[in-house]
Amino acid sequence: MEDRIITAHLMMEDQAAEYSLRPRYLAEYIGQRQVKENLKIYIEAAKMRREPLDHVLLYGPPGLGKTTLAHIIANELGVHIRATSGPAIERAGDLAAILTNLQENDVLFIDEIHRLHRTVEEVLYPAMEDFVLDFVIGKGPGARSVRLDLPRFTLIGATTRAGLLSAPLRDRFGVVCRLDYYGEEDLTHIVTRSADILGVAVVGEAAREIARRSRGTPRVANRLLRRVRDVVQVRGDGVITPEAAREALDRIQVDSLGLDSVDHKLLRAMITHYRGGPVGLDTIAASIGEESQTVEDVYEPYLLQIGFIQRTPRGRVVTEAAYRHLNLPLPGETDKQGGDEA
Repeated sequence: MEDRIITAHLMMEDQAAEYSLRPRYLAEYIGQRQVKENLKIYIEAAKMRREPLDHVLLYGPPGLGKTTLAHIIANELGVHIRATSGPAIERAGDLAAILTNLQENDVLFIDEIHRLHRTVEEVLYPAMEDFVLDFVIGKGPGARSVRLDLPRFTLIGATTRAGLLSAPLRDRFGVVCRLDYYGEEDLTHIVTRSADILGVAVVGEAAREIARRSRGTPRVANRLLRRVRDVVQVRGDGVITPEAAREALDRIQVDSLGLDSVDHKLLRAMITHYRGGPVGLDTIAASIGEESQTVEDVYEPYLLQIGFIQRTPRGRVVTEAAYRHLNLPLPGETDKQGGDEA
């Protein structure tokens, strides 16, 4: 699963490339217009009052730019950013060390904030509300509570699973922004911008062809662009034309809607073995040799988004749109053809 080229999750090859392609200011950031406009107002207001920005929660599917937005906010505020992740903060002492090293008005970015340990989360509450740390020194009758003042800071939390955040933590964020999947037009602009930075020529509708197969996700678009660039440099003249883009994307088995071989395998298994459903999640997983959780969290979301699968009380069902895309006859059409031949 981790090796799928169309996965929205961060891969090792993405880390250096994303840093160089990442916009640094809101004016350079493409897409998410409502989020961008609101953040611009909030940031300007905070700068006018010379106060830290309210704590910000960014949530949405992976690969849409939550980390990028966190760094942009820090750049727009003109402050330093300290980045970490929920799983990396194992103890309350780890969080205390990070908080006490912040400067006035700095930004603390916590990725996967829904994975914070409960004890760490409880230390974070007074830090977010009153900019203080409360901790206990000693044990037993001699134990005493100590309060340590912190510099005022802005916490930016990012999560793909907003529903897993506890209510007390979620309620302490003054600014909550949901990032949605990108449209084809915005992704085309992103591919064009990234190509300029990478120094590769993209002509005609080539950028749109790559954007169309990017599953609404900038991270996937940039990854596909790099793979297409590799193909045209080795097999062509280094220029990405629409024909070269289609040939390269077909070579890496990403079809016109961004489906890869695993998506095709899942849909064909449901159609071939279970007449398109309804079929249970565990049965689907067993048919393609995957875990149920992986199917539900990784494979299904995009197929549901584009309307190729529906969830019903009896199980998953393949829709007519999926049959048409795969050039397969609907079950009723198959029966009718068989009757006509008879």
